[in-house]
Amino acid sequence: MDRRKAIRNVLLGSAGMTALPSWANGWSANGITISHWLTADNEETLRAVADTLIPPGNAIGALDVGVDRFMMKLFAECYETDIQNGIEGLLSTIDKSAITIHGTGFATCGQEQRQQLIEAIAVSENESVRDSYDLFKRECIRGFRTSKEVMTQYLNYKVAPGHYIGCVDVKETNESGDN
Repeated sequence: MDRRKAIRNVLLGSAGMTALPSWANGWSANGITISHWLTADNEETLRAVADTLIPPGNAIGALDVGVDRFMMKLFAECYETDIQNGIEGLLSTIDKSAITIHGTGFATCGQEQRQQLIEAIAVSENESVRDSYDLFKRECIRGFRTSKEVMTQYLNYKVAPGHYIGCVDVKETNESGDN
């Protein structure tokens, strides 16, 4: 075997193991810097929709763990322009529907009014709006479930499975397998 290749592989492997904890842990809202690709009204609607999909209730909600910031960064940096335009159109459609039906923007509507508007969007005849909503909802749930707070406090996530117990008494057995 080539000694240089072996040394290089060991060094690359150890560098990978050193970097593992930094990306394997859950994300946190404090570490997210967002680029503002949405208008201020659409950002407010995005927060309100995330809060409607995962309200705080008795525990934490979407806004408590920063899902709104996660979604803004996710759509800005990980999705193409046509998907970003679809999300922006979705948020505008939701806000316009709220103004038409309730006379006020989506963010200022009550929780029941928001839920009714979201349910109407979910079954919309406009396929692009419905697809954008499905993507938005899926990413909102993923952002919530993978946040550091939810992973560690509610899902009991641990970076490395199992625990190492150094000193364990081992029972000796005879050849027949009896104690």
